[in-house]
Amino acid sequence: MINTSVVRHIGTDELAQFRAVQQLAYRCVESVAAELRPGVTEKEVAARLLAWLRDHGVSDWLHKPFAWFGDRTAFQGFSGLSHMAGFNLQFFPSSRRLEKNMPFILDVAPVKGGALADVGYAGVIGHNPTLDRLQDDLMAHRELIVDMVKRRHTLAEVARAVDALCLRQGVEPRHKAYPFKVLAHRVAKLDNPSAPRSVARFGLNSTLNLIAQSRAGKKEGWSPLWNTSEKSDHAPTPGLWAVEPHLGFRGVGAKFEELLVITETDAFWLDDDLPHVRRWHARQAECAVTPQPELLAA
Repeated sequence: MINTSVVRHIGTDELAQFRAVQQLAYRCVESVAAELRPGVTEKEVAARLLAWLRDHGVSDWLHKPFAWFGDRTAFQGFSGLSHMAGFNLQFFPSSRRLEKNMPFILDVAPVKGGALADVGYAGVIGHNPTLDRLQDDLMAHRELIVDMVKRRHTLAEVARAVDALCLRQGVEPRHKAYPFKVLAHRVAKLDNPSAPRSVARFGLNSTLNLIAQSRAGKKEGWSPLWNTSEKSDHAPTPGLWAVEPHLGFRGVGAKFEELLVITETDAFWLDDDLPHVRRWHARQAECAVTPQPELLAA
C-alpha cells in the first residue's frame, strides 16, 4: 500500500511507479540468487541479472548490475575515492568465483517508464553465521535512518549516527568505500529521456539527471549525495532517496538498498514488502532475535 502523503514534485501515482520498479528489481535479484551455484563468476552473474531485466522490459539503467563475492562483499581494499576512476577499477564485476558458504551481494538499478530503483541484496549458498549477524544488525540501521529523518535531523547527522551505530555494533561502515562515501543518493523521475546509452556501466540519462539535481541543489543549499560531509548538513530534502547502509566484518559484507520517501514533514520507506524486511520479521517470529551489538566485537 502506497503512503498517500504528498511529496513535493512526486504524485501518489508516481510513487506507485517507483514501487513497481523497485519490486521488479528485487524479483530480479531473488530470482537470479535462487539459481546460483558454486563456481559461477561475478561477471557471469552480472550478465544474468542484465538478461533477466531485459527480458522483463528494462532497457535503461542508473547503472548496470553489479555482483560481489567473498571479501569483495566487504569492499576489502576498496577506497572511498571522490571520483569515478577508482569505481571503474575496483567495483566492476570480476572473475572471482562463488564458493559454498561464501557471501554475495547483488546490486541492480533499472529504469522503466522514467521511474528507477537501486536495490542491494545479500545472500549465501549454504550458511555463513557472520553474514546472518550483519543482516540482523542492518534492521537497527533501517529503523534509525527513518526515525532521525522524521525528527528532521540533518542528513549529515543521520549519516554520522549510522557510523556511530556501526561502531557500537563492532562492524565497519563499508558504504564509506563508495565514491563520495555516500550513505544514499537522491533519485528523480526521468522526464523525456533520450535513447538509452551507457558509459562505463552507468546509464547516461540517469547520470545527466543526477548532474541536474546537483546543479539545482547547489543553488538551493542541498546535495543529492547524502554523506557525513558539510554538503549534507542540511534539513532532509523532499523526494526519493536510495539508501544503502553497508556493514562489514572480517571480510564479510552485507547491505540493503531501497527507496526512502521524504516529505516536507515526514519520512517513510516506500515499501515494506522487501526480502530483508520479510527476513527480519521471520527471524523475530521464529527465533525472537534481539540485536546484540557487542557480539561481533567480543
